[in-house]
Amino acid sequence: MTNSTDRRTLLSLTTPQRYSIKDTRGLHLWVRTDHRKFWIFRFTFHGVRKDASLGSFPAVTLAEARAKALKMKGMILNGINPIEEKKKLIQESASNAIPKVTFKKYATDYIKTFSPQWSNSKHASQWTNTLTTYAFPVIGSMSMEDIATNHIIQILAPIWSTKHATASRLRGRIAKVISAGITAGHRTKANPALWEGHLEHLLPNIRKSQRHQPALPYAELPLLMEELARNECMSSLALQFTILNAVRTGETIYAKRTEISGDVWSIPAERMKSRRPHQVPLCSRSMELIDTAINLDPDSEFVFSNNLRPLSTMAMLMLLRGYRAGVTVHGFRSSMRDFVAEETNHSSEVAEMTLAHTIANRVEAAYRRGNLMERRRALLEDWQAFCLGDASQKS
Repeated sequence: MTNSTDRRTLLSLTTPQRYSIKDTRGLHLWVRTDHRKFWIFRFTFHGVRKDASLGSFPAVTLAEARAKALKMKGMILNGINPIEEKKKLIQESASNAIPKVTFKKYATDYIKTFSPQWSNSKHASQWTNTLTTYAFPVIGSMSMEDIATNHIIQILAPIWSTKHATASRLRGRIAKVISAGITAGHRTKANPALWEGHLEHLLPNIRKSQRHQPALPYAELPLLMEELARNECMSSLALQFTILNAVRTGETIYAKRTEISGDVWSIPAERMKSRRPHQVPLCSRSMELIDTAINLDPDSEFVFSNNLRPLSTMAMLMLLRGYRAGVTVHGFRSSMRDFVAEETNHSSEVAEMTLAHTIANRVEAAYRRGNLMERRRALLEDWQAFCLGDASQKS
């Protein structure tokens, strides 16, 4: 303790230690080894001793330090931790310094920023439509900071059971927007739209039924391919190409001519479901279909297009309905898989890689480094021969 508390005496203190100030219990002047001096208020809160900084001396005078210490004592008597209260005020001040951004504004900007990297060009409109229909009426005008769990429940609960697929996607989209807002500094609280450890305790877990795409039995493929071969419209060419290569709709309709090199089609990662690049060995009929399609729309950047624009996602399905009602384009991948299993000696590994399926087993995935191109080419040659069998016999 220092016996004198006049300014001159306090300035003359040089021995590094804490000096308690008389008449103010808990108030100390801390002289550091570098001779800088700081006011410290020592107190006990819930049985734990704590030190609160009151500023440096002489910038903060003894009178000011005493006033701060007395204020903190009052807070302690009211059950408030002065240190935590100071942190709270600093956070609020920092939050107020950041311009308030509404969820609608931030979500709209988020879609504009990230939509170029989405594999399907329609995802942006789907995001906008679901957020506009369900989220914006509830939280659109709210700041990112003010959105709470009860608001998310208000959005999801009415459609969670009746439109679960839509509700689940909507929750994920809201969570991504808010997560981006947290990273950008527009929100300091936790994400109220997270499922694990949060909403899973408030909303029922709806089991998703395993629904397979209706597939045409592979034995009926030769007849369908013969019928499609008589129709040289762009949708028919694309559908035949899709069947022969067992690829997905989006991979075909957005295929660009620059992706074709010789008899290999290289699909970029952003258009693959697995988000990994994929190469397809093209057989003779696929090359014929490409040549015919290019002649129909010679100036397009896409392989299958009308008036320089890629086919719509529904073009092949609408055409197929005129030939085989109730069958989906995606289902032909299952037809090919059944054919391989029942009619050939090609391994399951080659078939799965041909379909560009993700390997669930991480150990197996780590060891499977090659792309088995020649073995996949042999499989697709057999698949082409089967699909064109009836047509070639009748030609």
